[in-house]
Amino acid sequence: MTIAVTTPTGNVGSRVVRLLVQAGERPRVLVRDRARLPGDLLPHVEVAEGDLLDQAFVADAVKGADALFWATPESFTAADPLADMVTMGAGAAAAVRAGGVARVVQISSVGAERRHGAGLIDGLARNEEQLAASGADVLTLRCGYYFTNLLGQLDEMRAGSLTTTMPLDRRLAWVDPRDVGEVAAVRLLAGWSGTAVAAVHGPADLSWGEAAAIVSAATGRRIEAQQATDDQLRAALLAAGLTEPAAAGVVGMAAGTRDGFEPEQGRDATTTTPTTLEAWAYATLRPLLT
Repeated sequence: MTIAVTTPTGNVGSRVVRLLVQAGERPRVLVRDRARLPGDLLPHVEVAEGDLLDQAFVADAVKGADALFWATPESFTAADPLADMVTMGAGAAAAVRAGGVARVVQISSVGAERRHGAGLIDGLARNEEQLAASGADVLTLRCGYYFTNLLGQLDEMRAGSLTTTMPLDRRLAWVDPRDVGEVAAVRLLAGWSGTAVAAVHGPADLSWGEAAAIVSAATGRRIEAQQATDDQLRAALLAAGLTEPAAAGVVGMAAGTRDGFEPEQGRDATTTTPTTLEAWAYATLRPLLT
């Protein structure tokens, strides 16, 4: 079986590649720079080097594959990240059709079910529609809030705070992206038929106040959650060099998934994964904050 994998150096894609290799597969990895791949994996993968915005590259790279793991990368430094996401999704769908790819596992997000009004998540919603129309059997994994997003707030946490535009008592699904990769790899190996949507919600729904307390206990630092306004976040992003469309896309992700929003897929045995924020924060954040 030939399984093509995008974002093989990302938080989710790297786990997918590692598990496929350990299962005896030789995945075809689509990577911008092969030098970023771990050296120990190179003998066990087929490398296709190029840019996912290059539709000709994607079409050639997935041709003849039995299955595709598709994750649309978000580039906050792009001039218009949302437009890039839609372009990449169009290229993926065209490549799947032309290349005769039978099955696709795609990574999406809680909030994509809204279709509009959730910032950059709207790009994932459009990707869901694009790949659903490709003719392949498509499994969409709508994932919760990645633990790894906290890595972008290390300086804040060192100063004792964790900022969000969410209400501090608003609970949402938090998930380790490695667990998402494990679900994706299992589904790629096991197979399915038809088009389906499944959620990956992590072990528990947490508020930002609860998350800050968990991170505090795990790292030995006193960290308190604080709420900022959308305008404050937008101003900070613009000051950091993001374009107006990029800043609007980031702000919109939280704005579109609060105020009464509830995920279409609920929490049950099929959506709950094992790794806790406590375990992840102790192993990953604690060394970075000490």
